[in-house]
Amino acid sequence: MAESCIRNVVIVGGGTAGWMTAAALARTFGAQLAVRLVESSEIGTVGVGEATVPHLKLFNNLLQIDEIEFIRRTSATFKLGIQLNDWHHLGDSYIHGFGTTIGRGLGLLPFHQYWLKAARAGRAGPLGDYTVHTLAAPRGKFMSSASDVPRDSPLADIPYAYHMDTARYALFLREYAAARGVRRTEGKVAEVKLRPDDGFVESVVLEGGEVVAGDLFIDCSGFRGLLIEQALHTGYIEFKDWLPCDRAVVVRTESVGPPPPFTRANAQAAGWQWRIPLQHRTGNGHVYSSAYISDDEATATLLRNIQGRPLGEPFQLRFTAGMRRKLWNRNVVAIGLSGGFMEPLESTGIHLIQMGITRLLGLFPRDGFDPVLSERYNAQLKFDTERIRDFLILHYHATEREDTPFWQQCQHMSVPPSLQDNIDLFADSGRFFRNADELFAEISWVQVMIGQGIVPRSWHPLVDQVPETDLYRFVDDVARLMADCVEVMPSHQAFIDRHCAIARAG
Repeated sequence: MAESCIRNVVIVGGGTAGWMTAAALARTFGAQLAVRLVESSEIGTVGVGEATVPHLKLFNNLLQIDEIEFIRRTSATFKLGIQLNDWHHLGDSYIHGFGTTIGRGLGLLPFHQYWLKAARAGRAGPLGDYTVHTLAAPRGKFMSSASDVPRDSPLADIPYAYHMDTARYALFLREYAAARGVRRTEGKVAEVKLRPDDGFVESVVLEGGEVVAGDLFIDCSGFRGLLIEQALHTGYIEFKDWLPCDRAVVVRTESVGPPPPFTRANAQAAGWQWRIPLQHRTGNGHVYSSAYISDDEATATLLRNIQGRPLGEPFQLRFTAGMRRKLWNRNVVAIGLSGGFMEPLESTGIHLIQMGITRLLGLFPRDGFDPVLSERYNAQLKFDTERIRDFLILHYHATEREDTPFWQQCQHMSVPPSLQDNIDLFADSGRFFRNADELFAEISWVQVMIGQGIVPRSWHPLVDQVPETDLYRFVDDVARLMADCVEVMPSHQAFIDRHCAIARAG
């Protein structure tokens, strides 16, 4: 094809993915790019995931969005982690908390190595006693990082995420993008025209007959994959052998009591159920496998386990966990559900949108479409997705539950070699090595592996160089430090009321 500068970008589909992409392009390229977004108000958005991971703050910082305004506009609350109930066995509970480390390291080793030896001797509490996040969350405590404490204080660095209304976030970003020159076109795509010489997308034709041409097309059309799949037939890699859930039923309810600063994920007989507290309501959903429970039974399970009055009828979604064989194919980049779907267990949906945008900004074409750019983009997103996939599988596979056929399948299924290697290494002596810049760091893998019952047979040999009395004192001191920090934190509700509460009617 002839070399040409990329000047016109067409985004097909709105929602969170479309407007995050539009806002980022408008912010970074300004008048250098003409960005046009085509969406139909008649086509609803999925809007399942309302919980995030801490990385979203980096995206909002890129856009120079004021955090308080963002929270109020999206009715957001704060999230210190996710509470997982009944995943390892019935009656158990642990929290996968955010943060940078568990406890405090000593010498060359992370804290959990010393904890392993102390726990084996009965001289340590649960792993959750040694981080601010996992102690504060169930107590309903929250604060942002403090600037008036010593730099090495746990209160000086408190990473957090958000629970937010994704529909309001999309509207917020729509206004943001429009103010920076993004042009919105209302309409449904009736036809996708390909260039006959190379199969690149030339334009989309709307139902009213308008032709929208562009150089680069971003497919944010959701599960349909209007451009990436229906037009370009890219193909899909399924993860259903490892992530067996294929449906979700969702309902919103009135808020009941102060919002806890964590997401609840309660394992059920054939899947799991979430509870996500916002300032103005609560989001609830039951993710399940249709091979083990009917839609009606799944809905009944959801409604039996909600708090507060439903704010509408439950609605259902069908999906297949996986990803496109290429997320950048010719001159089309798929971002959001058009590129794939990872179930919402660890709130990675919006993060994958963010990663798709970030990777695209880093590899944005200048002249034409050199395959080296798309190949690197696809390799990077494949890595990002597969590492998240492995982390999600860990929750299902590392279980002692055999009370239902669903959990029996999960416990006995084969897993990807990359995950099995991590499990085997950790089971040997509690070691984990982060692979490049994968999303979940050591603290996450360690908390979930311990929480799911993978107890290492031993620990790093350097631990034995510390006299046992000193080791136990060190572990006790860390526990006291974390408890003291949590003691001075305000309640989550009090923090919101003071800094970022939404206006209440009446």
